[in-house]
Amino acid sequence: QEHVEESGGGLVQAGGSLKLSCTVSDLLLDYYGIGWNRQAPGKGREGVACISNMDGSTYYGDSVKGRATISSGKSKNTVYLQMNRLKPEDTAVYYCAPCSLAGWDFASWGQGSQVTVSS
Repeated sequence: QEHVEESGGGLVQAGGSLKLSCTVSDLLLDYYGIGWNRQAPGKGREGVACISNMDGSTYYGDSVKGRATISSGKSKNTVYLQMNRLKPEDTAVYYCAPCSLAGWDFASWGQGSQVTVSS
């Protein structure tokens, strides 16, 4: 059964850091990778980061490169997103979902986690 649960969001000041966590069911481990995407108010989905279930390789969206790090826990069922030097434009609901070499799955697998960055 599919299961995705995001956590760790909150309110943070610009320049601060935040770490999001995502727990997924084994079903999602059959995909190329697990990633994070986000949706800011009034905007469409944007890919943030992806980590391969096969070899741990990663890639990032242009807007977060150098500020975000995606990683897996001891179990591949847990994926983290460390965001540093946060900006007000990082304010969004962050979703965890499968990803591939072609990009991110923008379907809503979980409820998402709200991140709000104050200026």
